[in-house]
Amino acid sequence: MPVPPEYERASAKFYEFLTAARDLADLQTTHQAYTMTEGVLLAFRRRLTVQQALDFANELPLLLRALFVSDWDTEEPRREFGDRAAMTQEVKGLRADHNWSPDNSIAAVAEALRGHVYPDRFAAMLTRLPPAATGFWREALEPSGP
Repeated sequence: MPVPPEYERASAKFYEFLTAARDLADLQTTHQAYTMTEGVLLAFRRRLTVQQALDFANELPLLLRALFVSDWDTEEPRREFGDRAAMTQEVKGLRADHNWSPDNSIAAVAEALRGHVYPDRFAAMLTRLPPAATGFWREALEPSGP
């Protein structure tokens, strides 16, 4: 059996995602987009059970999936979904001295993600998560412009 395309093109797809996130957040580099993306994924993961997080991870492209589960302390207390501003501050807190995440970081990552997941499968998976999870990723679910 040949290597599945998801594995064969993982790096290229990851940089396509980072470039989209960079542009949507009006950042200067993909390095900045990486930290922003990691912060957004961590903020989301902290609000899920282990099973919910694994269900979510299964819908992510390969390297985003790896980033989502990397260095995971599964014993960390679960947080509640709060308002967007509070969760954005949490995103900005990751490596705070080297983090240029803007106020729209969650929306930018969600919108970039829309082009890198199977929309129907992603939306179906979110229905199995807490209702606030759908709100967190609403930009990933909204159709693109005309």
